[in-house]
Amino acid sequence: MSTTVYPREEALERLSQEEIVLGTKAVIQGLETLRGEHAQLLNSLLDCAQPPVAQEKSGLLRKSMEAIELGLGEAQVIIALSGHLSAVESEKQKLRAQVRRLCQENQWLRDELAGTQHKLQKSEQSGGYEIPARLRTLHNLVIQYASQGRYEVAVPLCKQALEDLEKTSGHDHPDVATMLNILALVYRDQNKYKEAAHLLNDALAIREKTLGRDHPAVAATLNNLAVLYGKRGKYKEAEPLCKRALEIREKVLGKYHPDVAKQLNNLALLCQNQGKYEEVEYYYGRALEIYQSKLGADDPNVAKTKNNLATCYLKQGKFKDAEALYKEILTRAHEKEFGSVNNDNKPIWMHAEEREESKGKRKDCGSYVEYGGWYKACKVDSPTVNTTLKSLGSLYRRQGKLEAAETLEECANKTRKQDGSHGGSDRRQSRDGGAQRGDGEGGDDSAEWTGDGNGSLRRSGSFGKIRDALRRSSEMLVKKLQGSGPQEPRNPGLKRASSLNFLNKSNEETPQAPHCSVVGPGERVLLFRHQP
Repeated sequence: MSTTVYPREEALERLSQEEIVLGTKAVIQGLETLRGEHAQLLNSLLDCAQPPVAQEKSGLLRKSMEAIELGLGEAQVIIALSGHLSAVESEKQKLRAQVRRLCQENQWLRDELAGTQHKLQKSEQSGGYEIPARLRTLHNLVIQYASQGRYEVAVPLCKQALEDLEKTSGHDHPDVATMLNILALVYRDQNKYKEAAHLLNDALAIREKTLGRDHPAVAATLNNLAVLYGKRGKYKEAEPLCKRALEIREKVLGKYHPDVAKQLNNLALLCQNQGKYEEVEYYYGRALEIYQSKLGADDPNVAKTKNNLATCYLKQGKFKDAEALYKEILTRAHEKEFGSVNNDNKPIWMHAEEREESKGKRKDCGSYVEYGGWYKACKVDSPTVNTTLKSLGSLYRRQGKLEAAETLEECANKTRKQDGSHGGSDRRQSRDGGAQRGDGEGGDDSAEWTGDGNGSLRRSGSFGKIRDALRRSSEMLVKKLQGSGPQEPRNPGLKRASSLNFLNKSNEETPQAPHCSVVGPGERVLLFRHQP
């Protein structure tokens, strides 16, 4: 008679499902063998033994056989349970595979949806109307002529194109409105504000009629019309136009689009010229938030907007707030160029204040050169930083911190002198490069509204005749403009109003060129800059 040995509980706990099934099958075989042996013993006992003895032993054998049958039943249940668990696990694996496939399909659908939404947004922005390539090319050509002061070529070119468009497409056509915009901006450059306003109003009516009141091209014309009114000092008339352009952009692009921030800058300046400083702070604050969240803290527009906001604070007498913004701009520029600020790596304004504090303790305060190469961070191709140096210097001078003011002003002036031979060409390249981004709308890269309400327009003058002269004799030109060099006869081919006067003024004030951005088809947003 065979003996069955059961494993201990500790061993069972460590067995896998497969090992348990194999062990159970082995137990079943042993129990079946034991059951057969018990059956043989019972039969032989009944045949050979005496009745009283056979009855007692047969009872024990039958009880043992019942226990064997019970064990066999339990073993079969374990085998069946194992099969069920295997089926459940197999089903689980299938479900997991389906979940992975569904996740992949879901991601694909999300990508398709995002692409469709992007196409829909572009379709809504263009409204089914795209400015023809020939008009974009014509716009670039007209801007080039206008930047050279060759209005006798630019104006007839626009008028001829406008006449041809009206003959082929009729007056109420979007292309005609685009051409009206271009011609209006040429007139604006010539200070012909009345003619420019008439053309822009005509273009606005055509676009509202053909494209709808909420089309981006309508916002473009509204913005150009607001700029025109601003140049004429009509800020109250310009403000509602600028606000409507802002509403259209927010509706089409969303409230946190960088082009919305540019429109907010324009609106802030209009409000500032009306003394609405609370609104100015709100609009500049929104623009700053958009730039920082969408373009990052090192985007040039962040520093420019902070500079504008600081000017607003100065106009209100909030000198501490303005000073804090100027320091933020300079500190950020220093960190971007030279790394984190510490005791051995300080921005220029910290050095300036240290010189102010120690001016009575030492005889020679030294030159800005002792601060290392920081001045390289405010090259002429970064006019915002250079203007901030001068603005903070003026603020220090107002506060009686003369040593600190002289330090910043010296740094700004030294930088401009050292890089003067490259600065003019850089500025011209940036303006000319902007003009090449023609959109058929006619934003103006070469003009700046001074915001003084007298309708004056300062031209940047991209003249081929003086480019080589500026490169060859930059030092002589700077000395002449500062009044320290001999006066030379003026070039008879050089227009005084758009060249030397501008250069003399820029040498004293370092104006910033307006910043333009293509917003939707056919428009540039002008960012008005003002000097503190």
